[in-house]
Amino acid sequence: VQLQASGGGLVQAGGSLTLSCAGSERTFRNYAVGWFRQASGNDLEFVASTNYSGSTRIYSPSVKGRFTISRNNAENTVYLRMNSLKPDDTAVYFCAADWGGEAQSAASAYKLWGQGTLVTVSS
Repeated sequence: VQLQASGGGLVQAGGSLTLSCAGSERTFRNYAVGWFRQASGNDLEFVASTNYSGSTRIYSPSVKGRFTISRNNAENTVYLRMNSLKPDDTAVYFCAADWGGEAQSAASAYKLWGQGTLVTVSS
């Protein structure tokens, strides 16, 4: 399975964006998927994760209540809806997947990674 992240762009503070992570094969529905981000000069940071069915979702405290992770397994796609965006949310966002796994925050748990998509939030 290959992952394709998209949906990044420039948005004003307080605005919204939806990122998409598309899997190249139908087996993508069997993967847990996580979103991570990396701001310039910073380490990779966990954002959100969902298990294979979408029944379990976890969030970083910094985005909880503002971001929502969801998935449409019929379309082999996982989404990250980002509301009330702040300049601190500016980063390259990556999606990652792990076969049959549960939602988790550790980057080391994910075997597959997509390319990043840049989100820039202006003040």
